[in-house]
Amino acid sequence: MTDTPDFSAESGQTRRIAVISAGLSNPSSTRMLADRLSSASARQLLERGIRTEVDVFELRDYAHDITNHLLTGFAPPALESMIDAVTSADAVIAVTPIFSTSYSGLFKSFIDVLDPDALTGKPVLIGANAGTARHSLAIDYAIRPLFTYLHAEPVATGVFAASSDWGGSADQVAPLGERIDRGARELAEAIARREPAKSTDPFDPANYLGEGRSFGHLLGGLAGE
Repeated sequence: MTDTPDFSAESGQTRRIAVISAGLSNPSSTRMLADRLSSASARQLLERGIRTEVDVFELRDYAHDITNHLLTGFAPPALESMIDAVTSADAVIAVTPIFSTSYSGLFKSFIDVLDPDALTGKPVLIGANAGTARHSLAIDYAIRPLFTYLHAEPVATGVFAASSDWGGSADQVAPLGERIDRGARELAEAIARREPAKSTDPFDPANYLGEGRSFGHLLGGLAGE
């Protein structure tokens, strides 16, 4: 599933953010948080003159494919396409509900089908939601170590939303909107510091011409020079 916010900038730069939402219901507060994080991140990048494309993936739509991959070691085409989109993005926003004080089984199963080096060096904004703020520490003791193990680069602020946050009556260190803006700002800064991610599109000439080689070189049999 692909959602592209209506953001534009004068600059020719475009970066892509892959959003992983592990909510099980439809609609879900997990998806609500994912949408707010992605919109805030796109706004922050726009302020830096960077256009943004956002690809949103609901893991429940891939649950059977993820299970089949775990059982067989092969990704069905739809899941393979989604994995490619996530691993080739400039950054990832990952949001999971908290069950039994940790990330959901579906979320962890998706992480398990990724190549261990696929997210190396990639900025990640972590989000989580649960019924009570008592689970807010799960971001730092469960989810952040998971991405650190994968050599990703989670930003300092993880955004947790309890049920009371959506009603505007939460007694938190900072209101949800402030936490979202802070996390989005950190993600935008991390993206802006990095070179754009290379395309994995097999039809992108950059992937088969070779850096510094023209199409004429290939036609002339000079690709190896």
